[in-house]
Amino acid sequence: MRIHSKPLAYFYLALSMSLVGAYVALSKPLAATFPVLLLAWLRFGIGGVAMLGWLKRPAHEAPLPAKAKGLLFLESFFGNFLFTLCMITGVSMTSAVTASVTMATIPAAIALLSWLVLKERISGRVLIAISLAVLGIVLLALAKPAAGAHAGAAAGAAADADPGKHWLGQLLLVGAVLCEACYAVIGKKLTSSLSPKRIAALINLWGFVLTLPFGLYLAWHFDFGQVGTATWLLLVGYALAACMVTVWLWMTGLQVVPASQSAVFTVMLPLSTALVGVVFLGETLGGLQMLAFAIAVSSLALTTLPMPLRGRGQTVLQRDPD
Repeated sequence: MRIHSKPLAYFYLALSMSLVGAYVALSKPLAATFPVLLLAWLRFGIGGVAMLGWLKRPAHEAPLPAKAKGLLFLESFFGNFLFTLCMITGVSMTSAVTASVTMATIPAAIALLSWLVLKERISGRVLIAISLAVLGIVLLALAKPAAGAHAGAAAGAAADADPGKHWLGQLLLVGAVLCEACYAVIGKKLTSSLSPKRIAALINLWGFVLTLPFGLYLAWHFDFGQVGTATWLLLVGYALAACMVTVWLWMTGLQVVPASQSAVFTVMLPLSTALVGVVFLGETLGGLQMLAFAIAVSSLALTTLPMPLRGRGQTVLQRDPD
């Protein structure tokens, strides 16, 4: 299905990032139960079963050229495999609130990657936004992780006992941001030749293959009897959202919206992550963390808001290119 309505595409992009932010936070209790690579393998396996019908090539699609196959692998390697490892491990070492602030730098990362890979010009405003994003991450790394009564408390206690673990978790979250930027840039190229459903199914298949040897080894040594029903239900919901729903929504929206413009909707990711962390995981926002969050969000605003143009005594907004 190809959509032609920009408002509907905007809704899909916003909903996709909101769901990503929610499962970033909810992956924390799952990472406390399953080893990270086993969790990733189970995620791709559940998603693969759900998307078996999406793997077949539609009659109107041409056979995959070699370049598209390579892009699909890279999309899965960065957007599925490395992002999952960096994100889940990073959240397990820090907190959902920490992840939310770091993820707020995604638009700036997309702008930087576009400059490095696509040779796009970066304005002075975006350079300032990138600087603010880095400042927000530095402030967050210096702050003690917020702790609450539930999962947040455990994260805060662990980080206090081992500050090096908190720093490593922060670096892994930065790695997840860079992986998400690669995912956005590569994804736009793929939507020109493949349907969103097939993209979602194929990159999930690659993710399953990449995690297969680790998953089999860890599953052999893991006691699945200790996993409760609630955890299994959370795992299924996480897998379907991460592998199937969010990818389809994002790729469908990218069919209409330029990749650079789509960056604005990643604001929903950190906001959703922070909301879930505070409401459901018992985490809190400290003063320095709120400052870091405000700085990171301001970098997002600088990156994505239209540039005001002045002329003839009045202010107009520059239109985004279609």
